[in-house]
Parts: sequence; C-alpha cells; structure tokens
Amino acid sequence: MKAGGRSLVVLVTCGTLSESRKIARRVVQKKLAACVNVLLSPMNSFYTWKGKLEVAREYLLVMKTTRNRLAELEKEVKRLHSYEAPEFIALLVAAGSKDYLAWLESSVR
Repeated sequence: MKAGGRSLVVLVTCGTLSESRKIARRVVQKKLAACVNVLLSPMNSFYTWKGKLEVAREYLLVMKTTRNRLAELEKEVKRLHSYEAPEFIALLVAAGSKDYLAWLESSVR
C-alpha cells in the first residue's frame, strides 16, 4: 500500500451514454486521465438549477488522474460537455496499490 498524495478520482455526470463515452475516450487518449469508468446504468439525479427542482437521468464517469493533470482535464471536460456547469469533483486518493498508483502516474505523463 502506498500513500496517494498526487492521485485523484474525479466524478463527472453526463446526460447521455454517448456523451459519457466520448468524454472518456478523449481524456484517456489525451493522457489527461489514466482510466475512466463509465457506469452503464443511468441514475436519477435530483438538484436545483436556476431556482427550480430538477430530476434527470445521468451517467457517472469515474476518472483517475493526478494533480498535475487536473486543470487540463477540467478544461477538456468543459469543452466536450453539453452542460452549462458540468459536475467536476476531484477526490484525493488517500492510499492505494503501489503498482496501480505507479501505473496511473505513468499513464498521464
């Protein structure tokens, strides 16, 4: 086990599966994320937008990246995303497999 420190998990939601796949493919190709998991089953999201309660079917992306790539990843997600203000939440990885974290870092260089 190794301390995470520089590794992040980023959560992004999309309104369609095709948009989710497009974003996942692009950010991995550009080495902004080492891996992106696309949850294939839609979820119901409840939120307030412009003063109105909304309910939407969304697909969740779970992206693995590093602090060094985070700003570029966010910029690319915003460029590709159809939402005015897409969810983009980065969570610090406290610890993980030494081999996996080494692979993650080498994949986004």
